[in-house]
Parts: sequence; C-alpha cells; structure tokens
Amino acid sequence: MPHVLAAGDLFVTPSLFIDAIKARTGPEAEVSFSELTLPWPIEPFGPVGSVNEASGDPTALIGALAGAEVAVTQMAPFTAEVFESSPDLRLISVCRGGPVNVDLDAATRAGVIVSFAPGRNAVAAAEFAVGLMLTAMRRVVIADADLKKGTWRGDYYTYDNAGSELDGATVGLIGYGAIGRIVARILRAFGSTVVTFDPYASAEAIAADGVELVELEDLLRRSSVVSLHARLTAETHHLLNAENLSLLPVGAVLVNSARGDLLDYAPLPELLSSGRLGALALDVYDVEPPSADWPLFAAPNVVLSPHLAGATKQTAERAANIVADDIAAYLRGDRPRYVANPDVWNVLSERFGS
Repeated sequence: MPHVLAAGDLFVTPSLFIDAIKARTGPEAEVSFSELTLPWPIEPFGPVGSVNEASGDPTALIGALAGAEVAVTQMAPFTAEVFESSPDLRLISVCRGGPVNVDLDAATRAGVIVSFAPGRNAVAAAEFAVGLMLTAMRRVVIADADLKKGTWRGDYYTYDNAGSELDGATVGLIGYGAIGRIVARILRAFGSTVVTFDPYASAEAIAADGVELVELEDLLRRSSVVSLHARLTAETHHLLNAENLSLLPVGAVLVNSARGDLLDYAPLPELLSSGRLGALALDVYDVEPPSADWPLFAAPNVVLSPHLAGATKQTAERAANIVADDIAAYLRGDRPRYVANPDVWNVLSERFGS
C-alpha cells in the first residue's frame, strides 16, 4: 500500500492535499496518508540547509517521512540530509512554480522524482500586480492613511499632484511567463500599451498577444510603469539596479511582486526622493520581513504588502489539485506532468516497465 505524507502548512493545508488526492484516486484506492503541518506563513520562509524558501525542521520532516513513498508539500525543506534518511521515498510533489525548497541534485542521486505546479498562483499574482499599479499611481494607501488621521488630501486633486491612468500608458513587463501574460491581457483591457523583456519568450507568440518584445534598456526608457514578473536565477539577480533604473522616465512607477532579489533595493530611496521614481509598490523584499530601520519605510510614495500576491483560496485549491493530478498519475504508473528531474522518471519507468 503506497503511503503519502501530506506536509502542508497554514495556507495549503494537509487536508487540501489529501482531499484532492482522494478525489483522483477514488475510494477503492489502497493509499494511506499521514500529515505534517508547517508554520508558514505565520513564520516567514527562508533558507534551510541547502534549500531556499523553506519552512520547518528537516529532523521533524525525516521523522514524518518514515515509510512514505510519496510526499506532497509547498514549503517542507527537502535537503540532502532528508533524502539520505528517507530510503522509501520515490516522489515529491511541490505545489509551487518551481521546487526551490528541494535539493534537486540530492533528489536525483537518491532516485526521487520531483514534480511541481507551474501556474498555480498566476491569476492571483497577476491581479495583485495590477492592483499594486493602480494603488501606487493613484496614491490610495497614502490618502487612506491620511484620511484616517483626519487629513483631507485635497492637494492630490491639483494638477501637479494628480495621479495618472493606465489607459494610454506604456507598461513594461519584465518576464512574460504565465503571470506576465495574464497581466498583459488585463492591461490591454485597460487600454495600456504593453512591452516586455523576456529573453526566453517567443516574439511571434508575444506579438499575437498584442505585446511588443523589446530589450531591457528600451523597456525602461519607454515605460511609465514597470512591473517585475521574472524568475529569480543567477542571471536575473539584481536585474534592475542603480545603473539601468536611471533610464526610467521621471516619475515612473515601479512594481515588484515577483522576487525581492530581482531588484537592487539600495538605490530606491534616492530614486524616490529625486523624483526619478514617482511611486514604488512592493510585495517582496531582499530580506523578508524587512528590518525595523529599513530606509523605504520612511520613503515617500511607497506601497508595501507582506508577500501576499498569491494569497487567494483559489491559489491554494489550484495548487493542491495540480500536484494531486501528478500523484494520481504516478500511482497509476504514468509519468507526472511536471517533472523537474525527468532522468529519474526515465530510469524508474524502465525498471518497473511503465
């Protein structure tokens, strides 16, 4: 009887995983389950051993994995130590756009398939990014805080201080994956001209969406609003920095709801005080949470949220459903749809004649 560990958290709970898997395997399936609940998001994720953006203790995870052939999680820290101590494990399904909390090399050495869930939060993150744009461009957060303190900001209706519209604006999207593409669709409905920088995207496919593919410098020069939607890699670390941010038109709005280290945060206070940046909206940070003396807390025209872009009930349900499909496929002897280390699947399928 296959045993599945549902290592959930307070967002994608163990019960969401288990119910989704049972719905796909049916009541007659001989599958047993155990649960582990991790402290995220009440406690922030972070590096754990050899992995990033993880939550929980590897020792506790090792104990929970005893006898498990399959594990499903969002945040559990699957380090090299975990693989060395879990000989029965054959599949990990991670309900995220990439399995950053899994030591993929160690998984491959151990013969463990790793699957993941691209696009699970694309709609939520895209809607949130557009919401940040509007909030920053129209000073919603600042006006709300002032009004609650008894200050009526009539000066925001003066010409010099009035906000701007998305209709007719050129918006630059850095990254044109699942999230960027939805953002582009929403913006075009607003009447925006959308340009994007993505070295891995197809110019023909982007053109079919009514979006123009451009170089990064061109995007920064042309865009009154810039929004980040790229994956964080060694190549994209500090993709936006003091040098290229100086190319922005005066008063531009910058939004980052992707990953903190895509953006060099050090030059942002000066860019805001000089007016090069008219407003800044952030959902992610180079250190999460930021320290109490973080300079941007005191900077003008800044909108901040605590890494909430993907936080919808639909995201949690969608994430559980995507990985449940892959687990059900594996239990039938079929290849999971989204596999990060396909060589392991090839070896196992040959061994078992799948």
